[in-house]
Amino acid sequence: MEDIEDLLVGSGGGAPPGFRLPITAVGLNPKKNKNKNKPNPNGNSNKLSQIQDPLAPLSPKIPGTQTIYIKTFGCSHNQSDSEYMAGQLSAFGYPLSDNPEEADLWLINTCTVKSPSQSAMDTLIAKGKGAKKPLVVAGCVPQGSRDIKELEGVSIVGVQQIDRVVEIVEETLKGHEVRLLSRKTLPALDLPKVRKNKFVEILPINVGCLGACTYCKTKHARGHLGSYTVDGLVGRVKSVIADGVKEIWLSSEDTGAYGRDIGANLPILLNAIVAELPADASTMLRIGMTNPPFILEHLKEIAEVLRHPCVYSFLHVPVQSGSDAVLTAMNREYTVSEFKNVVDILTELVPGMQIATDIICGFPGETDEDFTQTLSLIKLYKFPQVHISQFYPRPGTPAARMKKVPSTVVKRRSRDLTSVFEAFTPYVGMEGRVERIWITEVATDGIHLVGHTKGYVQVLVAAPESMLGTSAIVKITSVGRWSVFGEVIETIPHINDTVSGNERPKQEKNFSSLNHYEASACSTKSENCCCGPESCGGQSEKCAVTKNDVQLEDRNSRNLIGWLLRKRKNHVEKPVENEIGLGSQKKQEQTHRSLGEWGVVDRALLGGMLVSFLTIVTLLLHLGFRILSSN
Repeated sequence: MEDIEDLLVGSGGGAPPGFRLPITAVGLNPKKNKNKNKPNPNGNSNKLSQIQDPLAPLSPKIPGTQTIYIKTFGCSHNQSDSEYMAGQLSAFGYPLSDNPEEADLWLINTCTVKSPSQSAMDTLIAKGKGAKKPLVVAGCVPQGSRDIKELEGVSIVGVQQIDRVVEIVEETLKGHEVRLLSRKTLPALDLPKVRKNKFVEILPINVGCLGACTYCKTKHARGHLGSYTVDGLVGRVKSVIADGVKEIWLSSEDTGAYGRDIGANLPILLNAIVAELPADASTMLRIGMTNPPFILEHLKEIAEVLRHPCVYSFLHVPVQSGSDAVLTAMNREYTVSEFKNVVDILTELVPGMQIATDIICGFPGETDEDFTQTLSLIKLYKFPQVHISQFYPRPGTPAARMKKVPSTVVKRRSRDLTSVFEAFTPYVGMEGRVERIWITEVATDGIHLVGHTKGYVQVLVAAPESMLGTSAIVKITSVGRWSVFGEVIETIPHINDTVSGNERPKQEKNFSSLNHYEASACSTKSENCCCGPESCGGQSEKCAVTKNDVQLEDRNSRNLIGWLLRKRKNHVEKPVENEIGLGSQKKQEQTHRSLGEWGVVDRALLGGMLVSFLTIVTLLLHLGFRILSSN
């Protein structure tokens, strides 16, 4: 089957994003009716029968009104692609649904990393065909294996053609089988997007990689390294922050390789992005997966970025095996010693650093001794997160032709490593600590909200959904194997918050015990102080005053009622604000002091008001007596 580009009438480089092609311009494999040449029993022409294909509705709907179901498999980069495709479809009017049964078309974004994920795709495609749903398949599977039988009879769109998903969907709904796979340029970053989590932006910084791992099928799909420009990525960061995003996840097949094709590197990009993050640390940056070879020369620069108050002290660095022999067979281009160097330097230079890693069990040629070395590596570092996979041969890769380890051995090694890993207690010692967290989602139990510490430790808190997208100070009350539980002490007001008056969140006063908070809201970019009493010279109230508050204060100062309200507010709130860290005696002293803070002008104004009030009362009484006397 040919690519759609080869059949576009007068195409000189493809249609622009979102351009709707007429049916004559697509013309690829329209669904044919097998009875086309048979006479119609009623003597009529057979034109009507041609549109009675299950994929072509009897009463075609107006384009842009059909409901689309999107299912995504795989990594965060795939999730970002799905969000971009959803955004374009939604912008053209297509309703999106989580219910496949009510949808008019299914869009399946696939992953080719492991056999189980591709098997899940096969099952879903078969189910869609059985339900006679028009199908569009996107992602790494069709891009890397376009001729597999499961893709027969469905439309497909490649990983670098997601900006033309509307064309594919519209033609598929008309009953045509189309595909768009030829790579041209990277999709634009400013396409419409519908995020799965409105507080999280998954930002792809490059596609493809520089590696050639013998087991990897993704390279066949995503190709060689192609990086977005620093300016383009910084522009996207500014845009999503303005949209209210609270976490930015940098994503790619290998974050560490960024920029080597355009004369840049990861530290250059990270420093440019960090310079644009809000001064109050209301939006956090999470650096994506990076393989060891491409960060070894930048470890100190990356550590400096990871220490920044607006960057999570977390990094995903896959090791895959603790044996140099296996790493060589995998063509991973580093040694176990070099991986240890990455972990040791980052742990030493970044307080609270958390590192996640990956292990493949049963790679071809792995001996018991090789696996023992892997176990020793995991036991040495006790990583809080280890993604354990059994080896799956991917068609077309060199590892698929290597002599396999027996499946029973592979499963046993996977179980043994899982048992070792699950015996770790990485969060013991956190109970009782006070941490700042960033809250972005609802837990699967529907009761707790999920936040993360600076080290990206998952914290579950019982709090209203109105706290989503906020930052808070919590006390860790208990710890579990996979996460910890916390109790919200205070929410943290942000410079960007647009609340006013009595609706303004209370400002936390007891910041001295926090590990990260003092630094986490400071920036040389901002003249505003939002860092706690020590950094503000003890005048922490300034941190809670937003621009709107200043304007409100200025308006109120122009009238007498506003002046009275402010004075009343001062008398009522000051003792309350100082309850944290003050005994009852101190609170009483504070109350007495606040009553004595009236200046000479304040007292004169109050006296004038009382005299005016008494004068008015006297005049009213006098007038009343005169009226009664005249009657």
